[in-house]
Amino acid sequence: MKSGFGKTVRVLRLRRGIGLRTFARQLGISPTYLSKIERGDFPPPAEDKVVSIADALGEDRDVMLALAGRVASDLAAIIRRHPRELGSFLRSVGLLTPVRIAQLAETARLEAIGGGPSVTDGGRRDTDPEKSAEGR
Repeated sequence: MKSGFGKTVRVLRLRRGIGLRTFARQLGISPTYLSKIERGDFPPPAEDKVVSIADALGEDRDVMLALAGRVASDLAAIIRRHPRELGSFLRSVGLLTPVRIAQLAETARLEAIGGGPSVTDGGRRDTDPEKSAEGR
């Protein structure tokens, strides 16, 4: 059972000059267990440990979870709340470039906090305040 996750963890750990025993102690796991994960003898650990590994190595949690073949539990909960819409959305954006996906994510983030386009205005925001005032 070879694991891209384990190999990546080992490369990142060594790149940072962290010994196996030191890193295992930092994570609260045995050096033997960590070694077996890194060699691909064991599957990646549970989500909380993958997140701890990502944090300790200064890596993105979602990227490391994906390498481990997992999705963050908060994302799974969001998908369960809106399965049809998010399924369709994810299939659609799957063909876009990472840059365009990041742009869409930022637009959604702004809308969620009240600063972006909304469904009620057709997704448009006029940059001219006088035009916006006239349209009301």
